[in-house]
Amino acid sequence: MVFVNGAFRADLSHLADVAGARLQSLAEVLRDDPDSLRAFLEPRRAGAAHAFAALNGALATDGMVLRVASGARIETPIHVVHYGAAADAAIAWQLRTIVELGEGARVRLIEHHVGEQDVAHLGNVVSQHALAEDAQLQLVQIQDAPESASLIRRSDFAIGTGAVVSMHALELGAALMRHDLGVELAGSGARFASRGVFALHGRQHADTRMDVRHVARDTTSDIVWRGVADQRARGVFHGGITILAGADGSDAQLNNKNLLLSAQAEIDTQPVLEIHADEVKASHGATVGQLDERALFYLRSRGIGADAARALLTLAFCRVALDSLDDGALREHLDHLLLGHLPEAGA
Repeated sequence: MVFVNGAFRADLSHLADVAGARLQSLAEVLRDDPDSLRAFLEPRRAGAAHAFAALNGALATDGMVLRVASGARIETPIHVVHYGAAADAAIAWQLRTIVELGEGARVRLIEHHVGEQDVAHLGNVVSQHALAEDAQLQLVQIQDAPESASLIRRSDFAIGTGAVVSMHALELGAALMRHDLGVELAGSGARFASRGVFALHGRQHADTRMDVRHVARDTTSDIVWRGVADQRARGVFHGGITILAGADGSDAQLNNKNLLLSAQAEIDTQPVLEIHADEVKASHGATVGQLDERALFYLRSRGIGADAARALLTLAFCRVALDSLDDGALREHLDHLLLGHLPEAGA
């Protein structure tokens, strides 16, 4: 499913019939069956407390609606492409994604942001994911927008009893990027696993903020993120986990490690853990550092050039967040994209 500057392009898309799944444009659903989206579009569910989400709620007229029936297992990945194309002037576009999984449903969704170079658009995307009991969502987010663009995103997850969200994110493009993630582990045994990397250079600015709330008993959040910044780039990572009263038996783990590859680069990291329940297991940790000089010396002593050694160690540092992706071809593609954005990678 392809969107160009926030508008659905049927001529570029291939919406094959898949048993158990229905994929439509938001404009089509709003025209033919708007009441079916009422629960998603009401201000409380649509993140109206956040300024850009409220703007999206007021202005978005297109996007993707994916519904997977109870018990359906969709083996073919669904690929959603957001493309920024040249226009007569810089534009701002709004887009909304709604994903609803029935009881026991399974699907893999790949969200891909790309575009033409020197396109200075502002994109504002809000994605809402609702998982019923025992549903499973594998989500891969690839953000490789032009470095002249600005991209604001919000991803919300409501995870029911026994349901699982497994998310991998690669943040590479855009001059200014912000991604807010709101996760509610609403049913007992719900699980959220997030693996992510941002790799920045030049004057790029990336801001990733997580708000994970353990509402029910025996829920799990497992978060591992890596960050790399070179030249005068700046990265921000805020990982907030709240275990509410009554969410006993919760297991919350957050790990964020970052590399600074120049004296002018900056990464700010803030892990936050707030616990209001007993009998929980929780930990968080964050580091900001530089490449290990001993490891560099080891590689140099084996005949590897300085630039190649730095790129190799940086790639290995980032790959920790991608190794758990079970699709080998997709993992190899992400490695290739990441290597192309790492400092000195082409040396």
